[in-house]
Amino acid sequence: MSSSGYLRGRRIALCVGGGIAAYKTADLTRELMRAGATVRIAMTPAAREFITPLTLQSLSGHPVFTDPFDPAQDSSFGHLHLPRWADAFVIAPATADLLARIRAGMGNDAVTTALLAFRGPVLLAPAMNTAMWENPVTKANVAALLADRRFRMVGPDVGPLADGDVGAGRLAELPKIVAAAAALAEAGPLAGKRVLLTAGPTREHLDPVRYLSNPSSGKMGLALADAARARGAHVTVVLGPVSEPVPDGLEVVRVVSADEMHAAVMQRLDGVDVFLACAAVSDFKPAQRAAQKVKKDAAPAQLELVRNPDILLEASAKLQGRALIIGFAAESEEVLAHAQKKLAAKKLDFIVANDTRAFEASTNAVTVLGKDGSVKELQGEKRDLAAKIWETVCR
Repeated sequence: MSSSGYLRGRRIALCVGGGIAAYKTADLTRELMRAGATVRIAMTPAAREFITPLTLQSLSGHPVFTDPFDPAQDSSFGHLHLPRWADAFVIAPATADLLARIRAGMGNDAVTTALLAFRGPVLLAPAMNTAMWENPVTKANVAALLADRRFRMVGPDVGPLADGDVGAGRLAELPKIVAAAAALAEAGPLAGKRVLLTAGPTREHLDPVRYLSNPSSGKMGLALADAARARGAHVTVVLGPVSEPVPDGLEVVRVVSADEMHAAVMQRLDGVDVFLACAAVSDFKPAQRAAQKVKKDAAPAQLELVRNPDILLEASAKLQGRALIIGFAAESEEVLAHAQKKLAAKKLDFIVANDTRAFEASTNAVTVLGKDGSVKELQGEKRDLAAKIWETVCR
């Protein structure tokens, strides 16, 4: 796949260091966007001496993060928001000073504070004078960073430098940086995999204005879908009625009832590598659905219910031996015991057990149970938790 195709829907945090090559990041921003990426930018104070935040904001279409001590910046797009949003960080230019501070784990500007909170892949694009690049300290810093498998490097190129010297230290050509960013995305643990995921509640209508449902917000399912996409997967989400915004880059099939969700899932099982059932599907539906609103004085004293199809059980039976199957168990009591029973009965590879009180919350605590007997307790904000769940099952 071409680099432009692979960056479509990707979220790139472009972090600009303070070197003369910073002026090239205006064109780099445009090239990454032309390749399909959404780009948000952080800058060191030194970078602002070479190119203005306003220039990069105008090109990227997003505010630029420059000051972790600015309450307005940090509350809306700051040192925790940027790493939670991004699929990958591109550090360009990665100056000698910036490389040293990244290696030391410092967090004294917008770039290093955001990078400290990022768990995903990082592309380093060094640019500096040849003498600085060849300095043993710089070499040691680069070697230490590349020993961490999250870090990759592109360049530096060899050629004439801004100060008149000729040698290694030029920022890599922009197409090379874009291609390296695409390769970074392609190297994700779910690269090339097809993930089918259900999310949100279902609604079982009694009449056109009344229905049976539950308070599932869809937040956890959408976070899991977005995290899978960030790891290279093609993700299809069969989504119940939710008000949550849907992340870019997902194929979304909207449904309302359990029957509609069942049909949508069964039609899409061919070629699936991972099936993750996160939706809170109504177990029952009214035996009869009235075509018009039922008036209070005509309503029956008792409501007759019938069972909905068990989507996870049927999908698991069809996918045995050819896909990874993950279920969710939302329970109000004896959470782990009920989850363990569901794991065995439906022949799942993993089940994620959680308390029903987390339906509408932004944070959650879950336990991931594996059919091999493994048990992993995880907690955090739902976007972070989604990443941790995928890390657990991909292992």
